[in-house]
Amino acid sequence: MKRIKEACICQTLHFMLKEDAGHDYTANVVREEIKKYKENLEKSKTEYKILEETEQPDGSVIIKIKKQYSTAPVGSYLD
Repeated sequence: MKRIKEACICQTLHFMLKEDAGHDYTANVVREEIKKYKENLEKSKTEYKILEETEQPDGSVIIKIKKQYSTAPVGSYLD
């Protein structure tokens, strides 16, 4: 029998600007989307660590994140 002892997932997320609206408006939408994403992680009690958050020249944002996979324990992955 096997059991998962520790598990995490690494993701690179690109929060992109919408092309059908003004730049300032869509940049604010991106910031709000990131805020909601982080709030949802907290609300669902998902353990996570943001490794890098980089704003791009066009105003979009790339986030590299390591987060809990399902409900498996994270062990030392987030240290």
